[in-house]
Amino acid sequence: MKILVACEESQAITKELRKLGHEAYSCDLLDCSGGRPDWHFKCDVFKVIKNNGGVLQNGQLVKGNKKWEMMIAHPPCTYLAVSGARWYYHPEDKDKPIKDRRPHPLHEKRAEFREDAVKFFLKLWHVKIDKVVIENPIGIMSTRLFPPTQIVHPWMFGDKASKATCLWIRGLDKLIINNDKFVDKGDYLEFPSGKKMQKWYAEALSKAKTPEQRRTLRSKTFPGMASAMAKQWTKNIK
Repeated sequence: MKILVACEESQAITKELRKLGHEAYSCDLLDCSGGRPDWHFKCDVFKVIKNNGGVLQNGQLVKGNKKWEMMIAHPPCTYLAVSGARWYYHPEDKDKPIKDRRPHPLHEKRAEFREDAVKFFLKLWHVKIDKVVIENPIGIMSTRLFPPTQIVHPWMFGDKASKATCLWIRGLDKLIINNDKFVDKGDYLEFPSGKKMQKWYAEALSKAKTPEQRRTLRSKTFPGMASAMAKQWTKNIK
């Protein structure tokens, strides 16, 4: 199958699809960190969708004589996730009705950026590709589009981590959850303030030197889940 993995610089799912023999490509505005620029489009994803191909990061041309048969997309979640809700409104206005709250003094344009993120997500959902999956954390798209088709965690697929992953699925089945793959939900770190955080997440944040690196590290796709997505969503498809 010819498959596009949109908004993926890590190439985690792309590599799993390639192992199975599919013509899979990642696409992102960033250089790929997965080490395969010959499988990566560094450009606007909608241009790649429209042309059924384009120029890869290594300069090679992918011709558009065959349509995309599937797209798995990971649109940026910074302005969509519920975890960032506290940054929308002024902290002094928390007891006021939402309509009366002022923007957060440090993020005055956050609501505007959220609307842009919503439009991008919806545009991905409505592309003319028969089989589409969009992944995002719990957030605003449950009301702006509809509740996710399925919510899964890495620990369901053999990775010791808890990370609620919402999947909006069209033209494909839900992922099959095999109880034999279940592992524990991973270790937590507790800070002096009493706040607890998943160890994998804390370690990712500690490695990041910029906000962009932090977003990239925290949005990682775990190996077990990437493998399950690749195998299950391409199995028995003609």
